[in-house]
Amino acid sequence: MPEGLHVRAASPDDVARMVEWACAMAWETERKRLDPAVVGRGIQAALDEPRRGRYFVACEGDIPVGTLMLTYEWSDWRCADWWWIQSVYVDPGHRRRGVYRALYAHVQAQARAAEGACGLRLYVEKENIAAQATYAALGMGDAGYLMFEQPLPR
Repeated sequence: MPEGLHVRAASPDDVARMVEWACAMAWETERKRLDPAVVGRGIQAALDEPRRGRYFVACEGDIPVGTLMLTYEWSDWRCADWWWIQSVYVDPGHRRRGVYRALYAHVQAQARAAEGACGLRLYVEKENIAAQATYAALGMGDAGYLMFEQPLPR
């Protein structure tokens, strides 16, 4: 891990910044505009109920520079949980400096130490070649699945 960089659990003090980052990530990767109020409620819901997800923040000194969210998917085939990495964002001024690598190493170490974790997964936009290269460099590989969805009216 680069000197001065550490990873910690997110706190309520991080919500405003994580909302900004989530909105920026959606725009940068998918050209989608998110409603910051909805995103804020979503992040707060995970902080309030860790079964929904856990957020981690990478900091250089005291300055947050990146984040990711972790969720869980039960696998009956393995009788264990897949740990899903989601909502990855690194501040543009801190990219290519080991921030995501530190976040990934933190989650990977926790998964290895946890009972009932069978592996790490994430999904990535097909066109996001830079992110795919980063994930491959960390030892992740194409799982061979396509993702389908059907949004429900709200």
